[in-house]
Amino acid sequence: MTENMLPHLSPVWPHYTPILASRAEGSYVYDQSGNAFLDFTCGIGVTNTGHCHPKVVEAIRKQAELLIHGQINIIVHEPILELTAELKKIVPPEIDGFYFSNSGAEAIEGAIKLAKRATGRTNVIAFQGSFHGRTVGTMSLTTSKTIYRAGYQPLMPGVYVAPYPYAYRYGWSEEQTSQWCLEELEFLLLSQTAPEETAAILIEPVLGEGGYVVPPADFMVGLRDICDKYDILMIADEVQSGFGRTGKWFAFENFNIEPDIIVVAKGIASGLPLSGIFSSLELMEKWEPGSHGGTYGGNAVACAAAAATIRVIEEEGLLDNTVDRGSQLLAGLGHLQEKYPGIGDVRGLGLMVGTEFRSPDRKPNKKAAKAVIEACLDEGLILLSCGTWDNTVRWIPPLNVEEGQITKGLEIFEKALEINT
Repeated sequence: MTENMLPHLSPVWPHYTPILASRAEGSYVYDQSGNAFLDFTCGIGVTNTGHCHPKVVEAIRKQAELLIHGQINIIVHEPILELTAELKKIVPPEIDGFYFSNSGAEAIEGAIKLAKRATGRTNVIAFQGSFHGRTVGTMSLTTSKTIYRAGYQPLMPGVYVAPYPYAYRYGWSEEQTSQWCLEELEFLLLSQTAPEETAAILIEPVLGEGGYVVPPADFMVGLRDICDKYDILMIADEVQSGFGRTGKWFAFENFNIEPDIIVVAKGIASGLPLSGIFSSLELMEKWEPGSHGGTYGGNAVACAAAAATIRVIEEEGLLDNTVDRGSQLLAGLGHLQEKYPGIGDVRGLGLMVGTEFRSPDRKPNKKAAKAVIEACLDEGLILLSCGTWDNTVRWIPPLNVEEGQITKGLEIFEKALEINT
């Protein structure tokens, strides 16, 4: 009977599968007929502990019986303090100030407001291929696809865009790409937004929607140096790459740097709406009380789920599993790349992996990527595409995915490749 309500859902939501889910557990989603689908999308990087992890479910159930909502300006509840204590264990020591919101876009907006208030500067630099959200402010910072911005102009002023070090796209070495992108960033600071009017540089330590691109380490180090040189705040958008996704708690750790502000969401609470802005308390103290806020930020049930999520990742060794299963996945995809030249590039960190499809003349091949994804779905494997041309298949299994499940996913993927490339 409820299926009759489907036509009443707003068509602004595109539907990438026809699955009407009845339940989910671990790495699997089950439809109304009981068919199992291996879910390598994780709700787009959200259910890092797998679907309905029993320890997270228990934390949600227990908290829901005690207090569901208490607005943070009125009362402080135990789960938000418990979560802050857990976070203090995993962030750099200099990060000791925590603010909580509901979504990634909301947290990015808050981080930009914090940077502007703290520095007294007006402008922000983002990167080509970035995705930071769909609000007016975050649309202004998003350049992965025009669909997110078209028809909504004019957007927030004071945003400038620098090239992301996407070595495969340029056809250069990582060293050459890194050097050129850093030089272009310096040029931007000379030609479009002066350092003394630039509040922050916002970057995804691994490009997400833009194609699952891993930047060269020397680029990230160089970016940190530029921020230090001009007293510009570095904001790391860890919305998709955070909470173990790359094999470390945060993707920036792979490059041995530390940002001034960390923005998180998605995987923080295993499916409940929660996001955060983390920085030094010294920086947070420059944010005038009352100049930012929200009704639901730091919801008690969501905070309880987030604290449980962190404990599960720690206690079950999911960072190590992410490294091991990520190595297995990358090796398997690398082997398939040798057999199927339609796969132009395989890249990633941990369980944040992309396979980019190109034609023989290196043109982006969206058609092949979409056909492979559809064929995989027919065999019970859910995958998504990403990238400006939608020609990259992204692999986002849960961090507790099993070796056999990765093997099964690769077998289904190869079968799809045989038919469609």
